[in-house]
Amino acid sequence: MIEFQQVSKQYAHGAYALRNVSLKINDGELIFLAGPSGAGKSTLLKMIAGIERASTGIVSVNGQDISKLKSGSLPYLRRKLGLILQDKGLLLDRSVLANVMLPLIVNGASAAEAETRARAALDKVNLADKADVFPLALSGGEQQRVAIARAIVNRPQIILADEPTAFLDRDNANKVISALKAFQSAGVTCIISSHDEQFLDQASRVIYLNKGELSDVWQSPIAA
Repeated sequence: MIEFQQVSKQYAHGAYALRNVSLKINDGELIFLAGPSGAGKSTLLKMIAGIERASTGIVSVNGQDISKLKSGSLPYLRRKLGLILQDKGLLLDRSVLANVMLPLIVNGASAAEAETRARAALDKVNLADKADVFPLALSGGEQQRVAIARAIVNRPQIILADEPTAFLDRDNANKVISALKAFQSAGVTCIISSHDEQFLDQASRVIYLNKGELSDVWQSPIAA
């Protein structure tokens, strides 16, 4: 489903965020990206979404070379993706339900359809009772689960989650990972960057990055 072929990302000042990375991610896998801060995990996720472009090499999603996509085509790619970034990007002046409805409204869904699907997405992350609440009234873990509901409301093929458990207590972190695992169990490919080693043994594979380079890959005995 996703392939990196000798991919590097170099910035104008000369520093590399990724250097000569080659990897394949199969349909339906649960992948954790591990490594220290600055290892390149966030950059790798953003490259899959077309937010960052490779300096050299090829990044392909479903056989399509992202580097050849024009900016006008990127929204069509992203409709297949559920993005959960470190900045949750929730609109504080709108209810939880309105936040989750927004991607559907932007893509042309009717208000009735958007509401039905948004309520279903909130139910999947156990927040159906918070639909009319505003984000600032929620805990950090609840806000993260709202971000997950918004990411999956378009029924994506791939979920990209950048440190989704950062700054959460253990109970809320477990709820977030459990929600993501439920989507992977339903056939969604999930790629999660995390510095929390507690969750790594739940992955199909763990891809380790260090200073922008692929340093190791661990595969679950079950997946093997």
